[in-house]
Amino acid sequence: MKVSFYRYMLAAFAAASLSAAGAALAQVDVAKSSVTATSKQMNVPVEGKFGKFTAQLSFDPAKPAAGSAQIDIDVGSYDLGDESYNEQVRGKDWFDAKTWPSATFVSSAIAPAGGNQFKVTGKLTIKGKSETVVVPVTVSQQGATRTFDGALPIKRSQFDVGTGEWKDTSVVADEVVIKFHIVAAHK
Repeated sequence: MKVSFYRYMLAAFAAASLSAAGAALAQVDVAKSSVTATSKQMNVPVEGKFGKFTAQLSFDPAKPAAGSAQIDIDVGSYDLGDESYNEQVRGKDWFDAKTWPSATFVSSAIAPAGGNQFKVTGKLTIKGKSETVVVPVTVSQQGATRTFDGALPIKRSQFDVGTGEWKDTSVVADEVVIKFHIVAAHK
C-alpha cells in the first residue's frame, strides 16, 4: 500500500515535468508519450505511470527563450498496476485527487544547455503547493517529430504528498524521480 501511494505521487510529478520539455508548436502524441515516477519503498524502486495528461507546447531549438510549455496531469490516472493501490494513492494521504484532481507545470524560461540539451524552468504545482523547478531536457528530432526526454528528482514532502503514516521517509523515500518521454509533431 505504501508503495502504491508513493508511485502515484511520483507519476504526478513526472507528468508535470513533461510539460516543461515542450515542443515546437507541437501536437503531442499522448499514445507514444509517457510520464513515470519512481520512488523507493524500503529501498526498492517502485514505478508508476500517468495515463491522462494534456500539454500545450511551443518550442524552436533556434529560439528556445521564445518557447513555452504547460502540462496538466490527471492525478487520478496514476497506475501502479493494482487497482487497490491506485485507489490508495488517489486518497487524502497521497494525491487527494478529489480535492486536487490535477498536477500542473507551467514554464517561465527555456535556456540552451549545450548541444541538444535545454533547461526548462517553471512552476510545478501539486496539491495546491507550488515550487519552482528546473527540468533538464534532451530534444531529438526525426523528420517532423520531436522527442523530449528528461528526469527530474523532487522531494514529495515539499508538496505534502505522503501525509499521516506516510510522512515518515524511512519507509517511502522523500526523493521521487519523474521521467518523461514526450513525442510531438511540430508544424
